[in-house]
Amino acid sequence: MLAETLVVRDTFSWAVMLLALVACGGLLVACNAVPAGRGAPAYLTSLYEMPTQPLETRWYTWENPQGLKGQAAQKRFGRKGAPCTGIPAGGQLVLADIKGSGTIRRIWLTLWKRDAAALRGLRLEMYWDGASTPAVQAPFGDFFCHSLGHMTTFENACFASPEGRSFNCFVPMPFRTAARIIIVNESGVDNGAYYDVAATLGDQHDENMLYFHSCWRRENYTKPRQDMTILPLVHGHGRFLGCNLGNRLHPSMTNFWWGEGEVKVYLDGDAEHPTLCGTGTEDYIGSAYGQGLFHNLYTGNQYIAVGNKAYGFYRFHIPDPIYFQKDIRVTIQVMGGPSYAAMLEALNKDPTLKFMKAGKGDEYYTREELAKTPQRAEVMERIDDYCATAYWYMDKPENGLGPIADAGERMKDIP
Repeated sequence: MLAETLVVRDTFSWAVMLLALVACGGLLVACNAVPAGRGAPAYLTSLYEMPTQPLETRWYTWENPQGLKGQAAQKRFGRKGAPCTGIPAGGQLVLADIKGSGTIRRIWLTLWKRDAAALRGLRLEMYWDGASTPAVQAPFGDFFCHSLGHMTTFENACFASPEGRSFNCFVPMPFRTAARIIIVNESGVDNGAYYDVAATLGDQHDENMLYFHSCWRRENYTKPRQDMTILPLVHGHGRFLGCNLGNRLHPSMTNFWWGEGEVKVYLDGDAEHPTLCGTGTEDYIGSAYGQGLFHNLYTGNQYIAVGNKAYGFYRFHIPDPIYFQKDIRVTIQVMGGPSYAAMLEALNKDPTLKFMKAGKGDEYYTREELAKTPQRAEVMERIDDYCATAYWYMDKPENGLGPIADAGERMKDIP
């Protein structure tokens, strides 16, 4: 029985490794980082064959901030003299500052303080090839799939927190001439970090290489019938990798289902109507008829607040790539599916609410209408506090998006 169990576990481990290797749609192969051998799949031979390029491995930590050869573990006679460092309020920490070509392979961190102020008040930025504006710009926690300022235990194909105390990112991030990763402390409170940025140096990336990007947005609150923007319009060609979403429900509308909104992807000149459209929020993350706690490789709902007042969930388009050739924009509708009785209950909590009917946008439910058929259920337009962290690859190291909201707006009304 033990032998059979080990075989099953080993098979699963190889399957997970294969998924990780293909996670970026062949990007690793395009970088010549995973050579294919004869007679065995590439995901197996990559473990025991040297790459065709003379790559060098570096770990950027406080024990060796510049990743220099033979220069790590020097303080306190090499006996764990510098495992971490502080990040004073208003200051910043450079996690990695790399010159030359390479690929970020893994990022791991943990913070001294991991409360909501830290997760939203710290800002993560990444710059590629000497760009003047960041390709990655997001609150620290949201980037690592810790939604709405709360730590939780989860694992997916791109991020993980094994015990809800750490931050892991496994997304490959190639660069041609330089990479710079920093944390900016805008929380108003001193903090600190243990960290490890693992990279290979010397990768020779061809013309098909794409740069990794990420941005964060919040609408607190959304407006009726105006879709929440997950990824603003960006120009170029590349691939939408996925998103981590958070929804803090309107306090007067926590008594009924909120996730009827469809995700829409506008591709290559789409204007009024998108090319891609889903069927509902819980459907987008691979579930159905509601959202409970779960975390799978590509889809998950990793966080639910006490009382079902807020949700954090994600979707990664790894087996189902979304490519764009000229431009892309991604949104999600903010819609619910309540019974008439539930809408009446919400109106009793907050008489100022107005429930717009799904459709043209010029009809609203009245109290009289809701009282006549209390058991009937309908789709209606909600207003909630939505946030979104989008991840994508594109052909340029800059994306043209402006700065994210300031720390006060990021930390406001965290559940």
